[in-house]
Amino acid sequence: MANKPNDDSSLSHTRSDIGKILRTLCEYKEVEIIEAHAMSDHIHMLVKIPPKLAVSSFMGYLKGKSSLMIFERHANLKYKYGNRNFWAKGYFVSTVGLNDEVVKEYIRNQEKQDMMEDNLGKKEYVDPFGSKPKN
Repeated sequence: MANKPNDDSSLSHTRSDIGKILRTLCEYKEVEIIEAHAMSDHIHMLVKIPPKLAVSSFMGYLKGKSSLMIFERHANLKYKYGNRNFWAKGYFVSTVGLNDEVVKEYIRNQEKQDMMEDNLGKKEYVDPFGSKPKN
């Protein structure tokens, strides 16, 4: 799940509270959180959803209710998200079978990987073949 783009990253300021909210909502629906990690602008979750519950229904519930609870607890966010839509539209879902350990490892290490990729993407502002700085 990703939150809507904004000037500053709202997830980083309210990270622990959002985690508590998501855990509570999952407990209400008997959904087990196997692994989860909040990034600065999105959340990765590996969950076990009971067969009686449709994935799309659960995601609608989780995003809708968590949005309301976040705005209730963090009133200042109402001004940043005037229409009370904290989360971006859509989400990614995939089923996991025997490779759930790979998914858990991915979730645990994603923040480190993103930081490494950010550093690799930095441009050089000095021409390595000349002595004049680039403009």
